[in-house]
Amino acid sequence: MSQLDGMSQLDGLSRAGGGAVLRLLVEDDRLARATWSRLAEPGDVRATKLVSRWGAGPALEQLAASTLRADQPYQARLRVLDPRPALDLLARLGGRLVCPGDEEWPSGFALLPEPPFCLWVRGPLQLDPACVRSVSIVGSRAATHYGNEVAGVLADGVAERGFTVVSGAAYGIDGSAHTAALRAEARTIAVLAGGIDRPYPRAHERLLSEIVATGAVMSEVPLGSASLKNRFLQRNRMIATMTCGTVVVEAAARSGALNTARLAAHYGRPVGAVPGPVTSDVSAGCHQALREGYAVAVTSPAEVAELVGRIGDDLAPRPQGVTREDWDDLDETSRRVLDALPKTRGSAVDKIALVAGLGPDAVRSVLGRLSLLALAEREGAGWRRTPVPRAERERAERERVERERVERERVERERVERERVERERVERERVERERVEREGAERERRGGLPQPGG
Repeated sequence: MSQLDGMSQLDGLSRAGGGAVLRLLVEDDRLARATWSRLAEPGDVRATKLVSRWGAGPALEQLAASTLRADQPYQARLRVLDPRPALDLLARLGGRLVCPGDEEWPSGFALLPEPPFCLWVRGPLQLDPACVRSVSIVGSRAATHYGNEVAGVLADGVAERGFTVVSGAAYGIDGSAHTAALRAEARTIAVLAGGIDRPYPRAHERLLSEIVATGAVMSEVPLGSASLKNRFLQRNRMIATMTCGTVVVEAAARSGALNTARLAAHYGRPVGAVPGPVTSDVSAGCHQALREGYAVAVTSPAEVAELVGRIGDDLAPRPQGVTREDWDDLDETSRRVLDALPKTRGSAVDKIALVAGLGPDAVRSVLGRLSLLALAEREGAGWRRTPVPRAERERAERERVERERVERERVERERVERERVERERVERERVERERVEREGAERERRGGLPQPGG
């Protein structure tokens, strides 16, 4: 095809009304980016180069006039493409288009060589602010009871610590993580491989609706797009880079979850892996990640927070409602059990034992001691942390502030006293030096006088 043929094609677009649409797309960056998300597959290298070189709108104009064979598939779709109906539908669904430069555009996408052209989003949660303190929890669709339970406990625990839980809304670990975050009334983001108007899997339609109500459901592909296999792999790169770190609960040796973990490590994000039975195929990927050294073992929400949180702020924090004195007085085993206890609903001893990494008998013994200390209580057939009334929490906080004030005053008094003692010592030494100097001068004076009878 010659350059003249390319221009004739562009003229054809104009005669058919497509030229008017194209001019609109060239002039409106957001419309152009929505168009690119429909023209090109996620991670498309050629499309990314065009947009990076020319800008989203002008790149469409260049594409329409191109004579390159590589651009012909794009041109065929561009001739019949108008993104405005899809954007109108997005607005009716209460959604929005998020583009680079927007305040909520995930800053982690700057790590990607082929970032999304735009994001199709539903839900009130603003993406980048929510990801400032976030963790992705991913794993096998064919999760075991152990895996689902641990995923829920980890998500609940990090949510209590203020982390946004990000996952892919799939069966198994993803669903357990989202569900736990919702139950904790915390922030959660679902990153889909298909259009946000096509719940996938279909059985999670209600779960996704709940996430839309308080969190966010997002995708880089437009409305109506199917969840194709290659799109899942590209979806994983977003999960890996938009969060502060990734935790794999269960994953086979070859799995999408392990792909997410490897991508996170590749882009410099911390990775945690939950150990499982050595005979379990669904934990083989976790063990592989630990063996290869790009992941560290995590067994509790505190360890996850320490792994992905801010240095100095998230070092194995004590459970909410537990005073520093209570926490410091406990032995390591008791701390592990207390950290594994849910805050709101009772959990069976066997489940607590799984999370704490202890035997059921040891957990029962510790629960008895924690109960005597009023740190744990029965809830139905299970156990939970003893709730601390708001008034009690406020009282404990006032006492803590008062103790710190008293301690500061004590330290200040000791400092003042040390300075006083030091000043007195210096003064005594000065006086002593002057005395010695006077006596020496007096001896010299006397030594120079004539002796009697001389």
